[in-house]
Amino acid sequence: MNISIVLAAVTVLATFAGGYLAIRGKDRLHLVLGLSGGLLLGLVAFDLLPEIFEMNTDSFGGIQVVSLALVVGFLSLHFSEKIFGSHEATDSEYNHGHKHPVNIAGGLGALGMAGHVFLDGVAIGIAFQVSPALGFTVFIALLAHAFSDGLNTVSLLIKSGQWKKASISLLGVDAVMRISGATLGSLITLSEGSVGIYLAVFSGFVIYLATSHILPEAHSRHPSRLTMLATVVGVVAMWLIVGNIGE
Repeated sequence: MNISIVLAAVTVLATFAGGYLAIRGKDRLHLVLGLSGGLLLGLVAFDLLPEIFEMNTDSFGGIQVVSLALVVGFLSLHFSEKIFGSHEATDSEYNHGHKHPVNIAGGLGALGMAGHVFLDGVAIGIAFQVSPALGFTVFIALLAHAFSDGLNTVSLLIKSGQWKKASISLLGVDAVMRISGATLGSLITLSEGSVGIYLAVFSGFVIYLATSHILPEAHSRHPSRLTMLATVVGVVAMWLIVGNIGE
């Protein structure tokens, strides 16, 4: 079996683990989220960006195309969340007397998350086409992302008043989307320049998710120096991982 599909299946377990811990309400999740945010930022800064700027040197309007693609990725996810309402308020917003009506926003949000984790899977498949080293570093970062996705998907449904036992099937869809995405990513053939553009768009997604979802949620649960330290540890860990794999 293709290695990218196997590793995408491993992230499925991480997604369910995150969902399970969200239900159990463990008190150290903020540290895991802080670590996840650091890993994702390290992935983009130390591995993806250097790779994509080598893959595609085309420019448009005096700006390198991959730079534009990164901005497009960031803004497209931001705008889609504004349209579909998939960005729920953090815990701190719920503790100041704001009331949020129970509606379909939670379900749409979870489905929106399923869409972006599909692209996570595609990224794993495409990254392994570039090199095993890039594929494994993308996998390591997305393992942390998968955990936070499972956590946030369940939290989203609980906050919106829609959590039922049947809703675990939605979490399953969210997880399995990674496998289907990895399958597609391993099958499609792209030129090096096109791979660079895709990974640039994906980098925009990752930056948005880390800065708009994961890190704010981590600090809303327990604002602390330990959370910031966990983020730094994630960045340094990815630095060491990328450096060692690249040698």
